[in-house]
Amino acid sequence: MEQLIHYVWKHKMFPLTGLKTTDGQEVEVIDPGLHNRNAGPDFFNAKVKINGTLWVGNVEIHDRASDWFLHRHDRDPNYNNVILHVAASIDVDVKTQRGEYPPQVRLKVPPDVREHYEELLTTDEYPACYRIIPNLSKLMVHSWMSALQTERLEQKTDAIVQRLHDCEGSWEAAYFVTLARNYGFGINGDAFETWAKHIPLQDIAHHRDDIQQIEAFFLGQAGLLETNAIPERYQEKALKDAYFAQLKSEYQYLSHKFGLQQMDATQWRFLRLRPQNFPHIRIAQLALLYYNRQTGLSQLLDCETVKEVRKLLTTQVTPYWESHYVFGEESAKYEKRLSTASLNLLIINTVVPILFAYGTHKNAEKYCDRAFNFLDTLKAERNHIVRIWQEVGLTVDTAGDSQALIQLKKAYCDRKDCLRCRIGYEYLKGNSALKE
Repeated sequence: MEQLIHYVWKHKMFPLTGLKTTDGQEVEVIDPGLHNRNAGPDFFNAKVKINGTLWVGNVEIHDRASDWFLHRHDRDPNYNNVILHVAASIDVDVKTQRGEYPPQVRLKVPPDVREHYEELLTTDEYPACYRIIPNLSKLMVHSWMSALQTERLEQKTDAIVQRLHDCEGSWEAAYFVTLARNYGFGINGDAFETWAKHIPLQDIAHHRDDIQQIEAFFLGQAGLLETNAIPERYQEKALKDAYFAQLKSEYQYLSHKFGLQQMDATQWRFLRLRPQNFPHIRIAQLALLYYNRQTGLSQLLDCETVKEVRKLLTTQVTPYWESHYVFGEESAKYEKRLSTASLNLLIINTVVPILFAYGTHKNAEKYCDRAFNFLDTLKAERNHIVRIWQEVGLTVDTAGDSQALIQLKKAYCDRKDCLRCRIGYEYLKGNSALKE
């Protein structure tokens, strides 16, 4: 409830006339101040007129006035400059560390705001604010979607910067890890990131002209050349498989040469996974992409259009994997190329964030602009999040739109953080749709 009082104060969702302190002085809120989410008073540099005198300073807000003492503000010099104490319930006079008594105002949350907030928190519908969506202005929606899109890219940048740190400052390695993670297409994302961090790119570079050695390196580090990583029903055939034996022999040589430590194969998930998404196939596709020198950051930075990026990331598998999904079991022959939909997802989740992160880190605005341009060029993703928002009346055209909605759901709706959402603001203040 205290957060809601903060919100009402911040957006001045209270009667602007007739406001008085507990001792009867008239109060006029000129500027509620800058909301502070860190330690210290809740609002900095507020401007408030008390009995006609303008005060500039900090404002502290509580549910009950006695919380002032509960939080020990009376012992903290940071609260000496509080010019006004606001609370829903005034049950005590408050005192600063200097011994002064700040004026207090009782601020009630307007009944309609409280009602709308409770609706947002308690409804089982998703999105909870569905009733007002058709009434929102295009300008407001566009502005909020743009902010969410940037917020999502900044969040992904944080993850990439962490990978950059883990890769000892190598952007090439950080890009490879990010690309590999997204080859997991969600289900095996964590496993692929772990795998990529087990690939010493400087070592494998000495063998990049031999695709079989690359496959041995990649599959061996994934733990997939161990017999116990093969389903029991296929093990007998796999042990008689000449290609499996060759890869295993190659990996034993490479492992000894470079002192390799493979990952735990139990991290790979196969349950309810389509065969074309099996880690063997995705790793084989990455191996061929690496062999063809299409996994380098420098090549990616040279791509100025989505078409060029698709061409760069296009890959398939070597002949053995055209007729296999796992070792020891043949299947119908199939090239197993990445589909256009898969390529688009790689561009959205790998290329765009890498361009944005690299451009931000290197202060190269052209790469940030290119990232946004790619999102505007690609069509919106098709998933349940997008479909739900479309059903309630929101227009979703581009990948930028769908990425914004994914951010909205994960960072706001799932957390019921409606007080930080611009659509939530429209709902709380009482959009016309709620009055019908």
